[in-house]
Amino acid sequence: MNIYKQIFKQIKKYNLIVIARHIGADPDALGSQFALKNIILELFPDKKVYAVGNPASRFKFFGNCDKIDDIDTSSALCIVLDTPDIKRIDGVNISNFEYVIKIDHHPIIDKYANIEVIDDNSCSTSQLILEFAFANKITLTKDIGEKLYLGIVGDTDRFLHDYTSQKTFELVDRLLKETNIDFTSLYKYLYQRPISEVKFEGYIYQNLILTENGVAYIKLTDKLMKEYGVDSAAAGNMINDLKFVNEITVWVFLSEDIKSNLIRANIRSVGPYVNDIATKYGGGGHKYASGVKLKNWENADNLIKDLDELTKKYRQMYN
Repeated sequence: MNIYKQIFKQIKKYNLIVIARHIGADPDALGSQFALKNIILELFPDKKVYAVGNPASRFKFFGNCDKIDDIDTSSALCIVLDTPDIKRIDGVNISNFEYVIKIDHHPIIDKYANIEVIDDNSCSTSQLILEFAFANKITLTKDIGEKLYLGIVGDTDRFLHDYTSQKTFELVDRLLKETNIDFTSLYKYLYQRPISEVKFEGYIYQNLILTENGVAYIKLTDKLMKEYGVDSAAAGNMINDLKFVNEITVWVFLSEDIKSNLIRANIRSVGPYVNDIATKYGGGGHKYASGVKLKNWENADNLIKDLDELTKKYRQMYN
């Protein structure tokens, strides 16, 4: 049986379903999560379906997160999206569920589910949910189509990234034909931003440090971000804009998060794979796009050194 049909069989079986995703939700995590919730409720309106996790105020247009603190989930199904490792699942303890399904497009870190769909050649988890819907001949509403489209656009950065494939375009083409969404009007939800972020981006460009091996980095303190009226999430959203700078091979934004007492490192590359170094520091992600949560600035300096050495070896090999 096709694995997506196996998943649909389990969805039909359970009356209580909880859909989770990773900590620090992005458009793909939220788009796939709320799209799947709505897909299930459209087909089975009597089921109890909850989308859990901490809210992401910047992307609140996807939907409101549910609370399940007082709900017994011992006989329920949990579907975890876009999350390769157990420690990054937001809002649930999967051991409290009868059955767990994982759908993800990251390289495998932990195996934790009864059914796992892992395709690290897919551009996004939203693409995988689209595949799930088409495999089961599910009719998509306009609202569901918009969420999946935004999830795909968010993780591909408007189809710029390397893992955007012919399959991605074929699926999106079918999505647009079947839902007739006005996709150009949706971009404002992802890219509209206040002038404070534009000025902050200018600060980043003016103060970026570039090593002789082609690693660009910047340290963004809590004090600095407060001066510009932005947060660490805003800084992370700007990182993809450096992809087409000639002198940069790897780049990392280091953003201080006082509330969580950590430093968020967002890493990108147009050369060497960076996910192994991210894993070394307790993070993870894709070959060319990874993230890490660091305990202090000393760890941040060590991360920069490791990335610089990695890039040096890469340049020696290919230049």
